[in-house]
Amino acid sequence: MKLSIIDQSPVSEGSTPADALHNTIELAKLADRLGYERYWIAEHHGMATLASPAPEILITRVAAETSHIRVGSGGVMLPHYSAMKVAETFRMLHALYPDRIDLGVGRAPGGTGLETFALMRDRKKHEVSDDFPQQLAELLAFLNRGFPSDHPFSRISITPAMPGGPEVWLLGSSMWSASAAVQFGLPYAFAHFIDQRQTRSAIEHYRSHFAPSDYLKAPRAIVALGAICADTDEEAQRLAASSRLLIRRIRRGDSRPVPTPEDALQELSAMPDPEPPVTTEFPRYHVGAPEELRDKLIDMASQLGVEELMIVTIVHDHRARMRSYELLAKAFDLKPRA
Repeated sequence: MKLSIIDQSPVSEGSTPADALHNTIELAKLADRLGYERYWIAEHHGMATLASPAPEILITRVAAETSHIRVGSGGVMLPHYSAMKVAETFRMLHALYPDRIDLGVGRAPGGTGLETFALMRDRKKHEVSDDFPQQLAELLAFLNRGFPSDHPFSRISITPAMPGGPEVWLLGSSMWSASAAVQFGLPYAFAHFIDQRQTRSAIEHYRSHFAPSDYLKAPRAIVALGAICADTDEEAQRLAASSRLLIRRIRRGDSRPVPTPEDALQELSAMPDPEPPVTTEFPRYHVGAPEELRDKLIDMASQLGVEELMIVTIVHDHRARMRSYELLAKAFDLKPRA
């Protein structure tokens, strides 16, 4: 079983966004030593809770501070950008760190409608046209010199021109994204921590409908989910109170920094409406002591038929977050790197 990390650079109450970014770098260095497979950095706009609106910048720093782990975007929200510019950016990253760069792309806005509008270059039209398939096709053509000879873009050389290239993954949390990954023959990462309702159906659709492509000969899928590990189940549950409250706050449009477990428990207990019961097959977050949590994660991966899980962990205390990933690495017997 491979384990990877997706990092949203959470900002804890009492700290600064700069602290959150430095925490990302420190966690990535630890993940490299512990034997994690890849380290992806998310893109979010206009949220005080999360500090990384520009994953390509953090990728550069994280890749420079690590030696073996693959580093990438989880993901670049392609509708905001020019496909050629994204291709140039990740071609450059590949030239600097060959065979270590992942380009995860998605079509979600990574923010509210207002941020989406502010990110638009042409604001004459208030509605956003969904041309993601055309953008993705163009991006792949730029990366792989795949334009037909009669296409005007076939004369463009994306630099720096180096052998190989970034590994492109399609990200999503719906049946639409599963179908798109099939259509383009790309590896697929399902964001279970964002939406748990279609996890099994999306993964099964992707696997059963996949056909070999120029990019990939057999289906490859990752499921990204939340997990919090501590030395005891009681401590893990206490730490998880912060993320439980954070989820409820974000649903109400409240993007304050990550609260302490004590403040979270107090606020949760004062809420008039109880937390909704888990009605999906697998919870958004798995929480527990190392052996129990390992068994839960292995069972989920086995049922879904995936060989790699990508873990997001949001707790208030950065040291507790580091410890959570250390305990998971040990429980899964990951091979440490020098």
